[in-house]
Amino acid sequence: MTHETGRLAGFLYEIGLLKRYRRTGWFVAGVKDPESVAEHSMRAAVIASVLAVMEGANPERAALLSLFHDSQETRITDLPYLARDYVTTVSNEEVTARQTRGLPQPVAGMVAGVVAEYEGADSAEAACARDADKLECLIQGIEYREQGYRTQGWIDSSLAQLRTGSAKRLAEQALETGSLDWVVRAMNETGSRDGSPDPGDRP
Repeated sequence: MTHETGRLAGFLYEIGLLKRYRRTGWFVAGVKDPESVAEHSMRAAVIASVLAVMEGANPERAALLSLFHDSQETRITDLPYLARDYVTTVSNEEVTARQTRGLPQPVAGMVAGVVAEYEGADSAEAACARDADKLECLIQGIEYREQGYRTQGWIDSSLAQLRTGSAKRLAEQALETGSLDWVVRAMNETGSRDGSPDPGDRP
């Protein structure tokens, strides 16, 4: 096994930390078992691809940017917003450079390019990925609010930071839609197909 391949295997193990690191800001709201950074990134990537299609951008690229947008947190963890005035960290690009040191050049270059594009926020795909980060937080906040947690501040802050028209429209719809409304709709549609009574049907 080459040195580069060994470093690459280590990088993949390192990325696995994101499955264990929690989104710490939710602890402030009293959420006892908040989602992991990886769980946040997964739904954010889906949202980024959706926004990109709606905005006429490249959905695959937007999803890729979103997948790596918090990859630095394997080393700096997920610092809550309140910590930002008290803690100095290096840039995400520098963290990425250290994470990818010694990896095969095509891999290191890809990751560095993805992170730089996201941080630069100049491309349409980066705009969609950055909005996806905020929109995912807004949706998660709604879900936690329905569970009884006081997350309105996170919801309002995320809404205010959205930039694309598609993200703003989706956010407004999410605010008007219960997180389980889709389940009722899916059950009704299934009932309609198999001939069983539809709970939504009126006599």
